[in-house]
Amino acid sequence: MTDPAPAPEARRFPDLWVDPEEDPRQQWADPVGELQTHWSYLRSYRATFEMKCEGLDAEQLARRSVPPSTLSLLGLLRHLAKVEHSWSRRVLQGAMDLPKLYVADGGPDWDFDGAVADPDVVAEAWATWRRETAAADDWLATQTDEDMGRVVPFDGTTSTVRDILEHLVEEYARHAGHADLLRECIDGRTGQ
Repeated sequence: MTDPAPAPEARRFPDLWVDPEEDPRQQWADPVGELQTHWSYLRSYRATFEMKCEGLDAEQLARRSVPPSTLSLLGLLRHLAKVEHSWSRRVLQGAMDLPKLYVADGGPDWDFDGAVADPDVVAEAWATWRRETAAADDWLATQTDEDMGRVVPFDGTTSTVRDILEHLVEEYARHAGHADLLRECIDGRTGQ
């Protein structure tokens, strides 16, 4: 995980998560071309999600702040690892023979249902998410703007690389909003 953000009293803008000049998402602020634009949004939302989880222990990450929902930051982390794995490795890279993540014996919602307050579960979830995002980034680094319209098969239909990247951005944007609310319920932190 990234280093924890400075305490609010140590920041120039204590109401923000990080001071603007220290925001790690700024490194992707000036993309060139369609692929880089999609990828920069994806990386920025990934970083936003990671920031929302930083500094929390296993109990806090697994806390289901809006019962009876099974939604938790840890569940979202596992879910986003599953999403990255499914869309990037299985669909975009064509490795449909790879088993899906977090569905085996636990059922289709095991990403959320199995998100329990255990440091080993947390460590595994972070390792899996980092592995899957790195694999996605490694593959994206081999693509060009011309590849964005390439058609890929999945679930008996087809889509384009562009549409799948849009879906990933949408997935992270939606769950970053969930993470905002979950984090606020845990310790009151809000912000960018």
